[in-house]
Amino acid sequence: MLVSDIKSRPQYSRLRFDPAGQRHLVISDAARPLEEVIDGAEDTPAPIAFWTVLGRDDIDSAPNAFPTNGSAIETREFRAASHLFDRLDHRLAQESVGLRLYVMGEEGFIWDVVRRSRAAGLETDECRTMHAGSLSRRVFCVHCKTMNERVTTSLAACTGCGAQMVVRDHFSRRLAAFMGVKADAEVAGELPPVEELFP
Repeated sequence: MLVSDIKSRPQYSRLRFDPAGQRHLVISDAARPLEEVIDGAEDTPAPIAFWTVLGRDDIDSAPNAFPTNGSAIETREFRAASHLFDRLDHRLAQESVGLRLYVMGEEGFIWDVVRRSRAAGLETDECRTMHAGSLSRRVFCVHCKTMNERVTTSLAACTGCGAQMVVRDHFSRRLAAFMGVKADAEVAGELPPVEELFP
């Protein structure tokens, strides 16, 4: 029932520092070594900041620095994505031309960061993305406009209106979500089998 040839489906590739960048901000939704997230840190003389969400309450998010072959890398750890987003919004509001943003994580997190970068004026090639972690989807119900988080199956009940939605491959970058449409719109109660597609 999924439409797999839809062009809006995001494509991801391995991250590498852009040599044209004057400042680099690398963001990950989980604790990962920098070299797992992005290539080229040892060849990058421009300042690098590496922000991660650790999901713990004992984080103070104060910046730390550790040296590489190039310049020192500033690291910050956040206890929740919402705290990172608050700090990111503040930083992007202060930024000027030359920043490069690199985002690694699950799709909902990636596109929340991308939306913020676009609102702050970054161009498409100034914000690069790479998927990691669960394939679960954020699904937007086209009927009641509810966002449904962490959907892993081809069919899901909307948490807003209760409609049984088919999770489509159509992805909205504006909404940072896949589209969910009523599965039994033609014949009430006639539903396709549920498949675990996005573990």
